[in-house]
Amino acid sequence: MTDQIRWVEAATLDELWQGEILDVELEGEPVLLVHLLDGAIRAYQGICPHQEVLLADGKWDEETNVLLCGGHHWEFDLTSGSGINPSGCRLYRYPVRTDGAAVRVGLPQDGERHYNRCPGT
Repeated sequence: MTDQIRWVEAATLDELWQGEILDVELEGEPVLLVHLLDGAIRAYQGICPHQEVLLADGKWDEETNVLLCGGHHWEFDLTSGSGINPSGCRLYRYPVRTDGAAVRVGLPQDGERHYNRCPGT
């Protein structure tokens, strides 16, 4: 069976400036949009894989691309979604594309919740 993706408009470039993060809910799934300083846009699961704290409430350093979760200070590299502390964790990454000023996120239509979970160490 081939996974299908449905492209959903998540924001506009006027709502997501370079150096900003934005919390959106798309078809019931919390998604974190990130507009990196190099112009790239990323979309990740919107809640921390540790204890389901909203990642947009964390502290993001747009210069280093490191997000510090406000719950228990887990750190993630928002260029890749990789965990820095702890290093064995990763955020689920959605595909992203822009159509003019629209930022669209690809939501897999497989009936699954797209959320990586990493219990605390």
